[in-house]
Amino acid sequence: MSDLKEMARAAKQRLKNNFWDECKKNIDEGTFQAREKGLNEVKYKSTLKGKVQKEIKGEKHDLFYLKVKRLLEEEGEVSDAIGRLTDREYYDRLSYEDKQRYTFQLSSKYLQALEKYKKEKELGL
Repeated sequence: MSDLKEMARAAKQRLKNNFWDECKKNIDEGTFQAREKGLNEVKYKSTLKGKVQKEIKGEKHDLFYLKVKRLLEEEGEVSDAIGRLTDREYYDRLSYEDKQRYTFQLSSKYLQALEKYKKEKELGL
């Protein structure tokens, strides 16, 4: 029951702070800018909708994504990105099969983060 009360308080706080008015304003401005840049407006709105939903749910940026984003902003796409993102201390303790699995999973996460980064850059977020 306390979760429900907490959610209600958060919703009331959003109303008091004009959260929704600001969202509407940001979406309208962003859509106009996307239109001016020749970008897909629907895609832009969809991305913003996802961000708002995550913000309401209280989700934070994934630490791995933030590492990837920092790497991409500082050095761009590099050929040894997986090696740079690998947790060496953890990796060195793994068996051969587990190292392969870890590398595969890390590669998959990197590709997802790269796609998200490119989407954000394309939309100017």
